[in-house]
Amino acid sequence: MAFVFEEHRLDDVGTDPSLDPEGLLRQTATAAAQVRQARTVAAHSGLSLLADDGRPRSVVVAGTDVAAFAGAVLETLVGVRSPVPIVTVTGCRLPGWVGVPDLVIAVSTGSNQEADTTLRLAAEAVRRGSRFVAVGPRSGPLRELAERARAPFVALPMVGEPRTLLWSLTVPLFAAVEQAGIRAFTDAELDAAAQRLEEVAHQCRPTVGIEDNPAKELALAFADTLPVLWGATPLTALAARWAAVQFAANARYPVLLPSPPEAAWAQPAVLTGPLQASRGLFDDPADAPGIRMRLLLFRDDEALPEEAADLARAEHTAETAEVLVSEVAAQGRSPVERLAGLIALIDYATLYLAVAYAVEPLTHTLVVR
Repeated sequence: MAFVFEEHRLDDVGTDPSLDPEGLLRQTATAAAQVRQARTVAAHSGLSLLADDGRPRSVVVAGTDVAAFAGAVLETLVGVRSPVPIVTVTGCRLPGWVGVPDLVIAVSTGSNQEADTTLRLAAEAVRRGSRFVAVGPRSGPLRELAERARAPFVALPMVGEPRTLLWSLTVPLFAAVEQAGIRAFTDAELDAAAQRLEEVAHQCRPTVGIEDNPAKELALAFADTLPVLWGATPLTALAARWAAVQFAANARYPVLLPSPPEAAWAQPAVLTGPLQASRGLFDDPADAPGIRMRLLLFRDDEALPEEAADLARAEHTAETAEVLVSEVAAQGRSPVERLAGLIALIDYATLYLAVAYAVEPLTHTLVVR
């Protein structure tokens, strides 16, 4: 089946909800409410018990898929200033060094194969006597395990497609480590993040036309291209990782991402390689063979000089190769607000890309209650 990008669908979705059959645009708009509700639920879930045993030797987040990304958010935003290591385990085995002094937080969005993996990791942590917290659906085996272990359990405040529940999973992690003696984010910082999410949702809502909608403009820019994603700081690199997931899951779009970090130095070279179709903005795509790439830069005005130089080098390489460049910028004061804004914009842009191509985004069979 050949997919054709139809620009008119970007505006038609504002009056025709059937163009978003899974309702993912509507679910994405709940991000701000997730921050607020997850903070409230976490505050009444017994996490204060963590303070009784003091600071752990390490924090281990066990989860897969979007739950694993929630762990990566904690690791990136909080781990940089944490006095103890924060790591995320996404495989089937809990590292051998995890034991009694460590805090293990098991995170899951449902009851499927991925949740079974998380449950096994959680059960192993409990068997070893680790300090334990669980975050997941209101009912299910993870909650039952937490109750048997007499450990705190934070129920997800909302239901929906798992990748639209990122903040329902992430905010309880912030609350848990805060109670364990590791500074995360203040209520004011989380309020600012929620407000940022609301602002992006308002700017990018379906009823706003292309010319005034940054997400629709971004979707239009990446029509019939291979996105090359570049973030030079830890925060923007994390946003680029999320973008790669959302391009694939929402629009079934492949991307190029400089990962792992040791390969990043070579990534700009692909912009000048044999697969890049070299042409200008007004050239007919049919006149040049190759793949039309487009570079997406994730800017951060808090980048170190070396990080800013890496981003400038990638941009210069693209311009030299006549590769078009788009950019998004982190905005806000705290790291969580800055990341939230980038993630929200990418969520909407990739969903609008799916709408324009009439692509049905990938969905899970949910057991989130």
